[in-house]
Amino acid sequence: MRLSTRIKRVKPSATLAINAKAQELRAKGVKITSLAVGEPDFATPMHVKEAAKAAIDQDFTKYTAEAGIPELRRAVAGYFERFYGAVAPMEAVTVTNGGKQSLYNLFQVLLEPGDEVLIPAPYWLSYPDMVLLADGVPVIVPTDPAANFLAAIEDLERQVTNKTRALILNSPSNPTGCHYGQARLLEMAEWAKSRGIFVISDEIYDQLVFAPALPASLSSWWEKNPECCAVVNGLAKSFAMTGWRIGYTLAHPDLIKAMNKLQGQSTSNVCSPAQKAALAALTGPWDFPATMRAAFLRRRDLAMEIVNAWPGVVCPKPEGAFYLFPSVAARYSATVPDSTAMCARVLEEAQVALVPGAAFGDDRCLRFSYAVGDEILVDALTRVGKVLVA
Repeated sequence: MRLSTRIKRVKPSATLAINAKAQELRAKGVKITSLAVGEPDFATPMHVKEAAKAAIDQDFTKYTAEAGIPELRRAVAGYFERFYGAVAPMEAVTVTNGGKQSLYNLFQVLLEPGDEVLIPAPYWLSYPDMVLLADGVPVIVPTDPAANFLAAIEDLERQVTNKTRALILNSPSNPTGCHYGQARLLEMAEWAKSRGIFVISDEIYDQLVFAPALPASLSSWWEKNPECCAVVNGLAKSFAMTGWRIGYTLAHPDLIKAMNKLQGQSTSNVCSPAQKAALAALTGPWDFPATMRAAFLRRRDLAMEIVNAWPGVVCPKPEGAFYLFPSVAARYSATVPDSTAMCARVLEEAQVALVPGAAFGDDRCLRFSYAVGDEILVDALTRVGKVLVA
C-alpha cells in the first residue's frame, strides 16, 4: 500500500516500546506503577459533570457551530479578562477538540511548505510532528538544566533564518515544569515581533503555577498585538478534563476564521454536552484548581527531596505543572546508554513506568509525573532511586 510522504515524516511515539514492555509485565502478573501519566489524578468537579448530564437530559446533543456555542466562546474570552485583564471579542475565540487540535489547526493555517518553527527543547513531544504535518520545518532550540531548561533570546537568535515563521512557547512546560514568568514571556514576544516571527503561546498549565511564581500569559500582549500571537489553552489540566477534549484559542479574528474553516472540514464542533460542561467550568467556582495546585506543590516537594539525593542526577525545581525532568546522563553506561534504555531498565527492575527524555528532545533526561497519590509517589521514586544509584 502506498502511504503519503507526509505521514512517513512523522515518527512513531517514542514511548511505544516502554508501553509494550509494561503491558507484557502486567500480563505476567507484575504490578506496574506508572509515573508516565500526563493527566491529573483528580476527578472532574461535580458541577461540571452535572452540567454535561443536564445537557444530555435536555437533548443538547446536536451539531453546533464548528467554533463552539456563543456562550462558551464568550466565557473563554471572559477567562482571559478575569485572570489577565485581556479584553477580546467572541470572534477572537474558537473551541477545539483539546488544546492539541488548536495547535494542529494553527500550524495548518499559518505555515507554508518550508517555513521554520522555533521549538525550545525540551518540548512537548507533539510539536515537531505537528509542524511536519503542516509541511513546515521544526527547528529545535537546545536549552540546559542549569538554565532551568528555559530558552534565552541568544539561544533563539542562533537558530533564526529568513525562513523562520513562528516560535512556540510552553509555560509552565511539559515535560520540565519550568516557567518563564510574565516578564520573560513579554521579552520573548517583543523579540519575536521585532523579527517578524509569529508567537504561539501554549498555556495549558497556566492554573498550575506554584507560589511564589505567578501565572503568566501572552493574552494581554495579544490584545495590543493581535496579528503577532495566538494563545492556546484548555480545561484538560485546570479542571481534570483530559478526556472531555476541550481546548481553545485566542487569536486575531481572521486567523480564527481560518481555523474554523479547517475544523469545519475535519472534526466540526466539539462534543455538544462537553461544551456545556466547559461553560460550567469557566463560569462556576474556581476552588478546584487551587485544590489541585496545593496537592501538586506538596508532591513536588516530596519528589524533589528524594530526587536531589540521587548522586549525579540534576533536576531543576519546577514552578508549575506536575512533572520532574531530571538529567540522569551521569548514570548511563555501556549497557544503559540513553534515556530509552534507562526507562526499560527502571521498568524491569523497579516496576515503574517513566517516559524517556528522547521523546521530548533531550536524551539526557527522564520524565516523572507526580500526578499520583503521595504514598505511591514516594514508594515509586524510592524504587527508581535504587536502580539509578546501583
